[in-house]
Amino acid sequence: MQLVDTHCHIHFEDYKLDPEEVIAAAVADGVTRMICVGCTLEDSEEGVEFVASRENCWASIGLHPHEGAVYADNPETLERFARLVGKPKVVAIGETGLDYYYNHSPKRHQIDILEFQLDLAQKNNLPVIFHVRDAFKDFWPILDNFKSITGVIHSFTASSKELEDGLSRGLYVGLNGIMTFTKEQTQLEAVKAAPLDRIVVETDAPFLTPKPFRGTICQPKFVRLTAEFLASLRGETLEEFADATTTNAVKLFNLR
Repeated sequence: MQLVDTHCHIHFEDYKLDPEEVIAAAVADGVTRMICVGCTLEDSEEGVEFVASRENCWASIGLHPHEGAVYADNPETLERFARLVGKPKVVAIGETGLDYYYNHSPKRHQIDILEFQLDLAQKNNLPVIFHVRDAFKDFWPILDNFKSITGVIHSFTASSKELEDGLSRGLYVGLNGIMTFTKEQTQLEAVKAAPLDRIVVETDAPFLTPKPFRGTICQPKFVRLTAEFLASLRGETLEEFADATTTNAVKLFNLR
């Protein structure tokens, strides 16, 4: 049985655990592939370097919506970011999207860098890892302007309506440790209704540690706990759930 952690940040400079030990522990628990996701130019560059020498890791380069004000009017920096696309083991763009919950950057800037990254993904035939919080109303029309985009709604915690909207556009949903401790029944009902061929699992390490390890630093091996919880919730065996979500991740991100 194998699992894929489709979203972690173990390459971040401030990740407090030894990445070599973390990767070894993940592989020992059957988590054989990890995607290291960037949120800024700098940690996207670090992610590309990090995965180059680690056979179990791949990179996604992204500019997070919180960083919109930093990059939106900075063409030289965006050009530097775009050059990362051709680097070895870059399998996706993101995380990118819209976050109207915190609004750390003006909406205009968030939209500008989202559209920039969607254009980059479209031109290079790469999937996109989306971060969308309290912003689906604006997000869907923007996405619809870019044809044939594939990707995943990272850290999906929305309702059946957003699930249906995403599925109708060919997107996957990324599920993580939140599912093990959420008290929102609408979220759990949406997850139960999601087709198995449209689910991938993730940790968002070092964040969102699942039960029963809340309060500790999250790491990729914990994706197994989320998979166990979700398989039980959905009435599937762990083997069925792991096989399907691994197949989905390999297909979506073209992992080799």
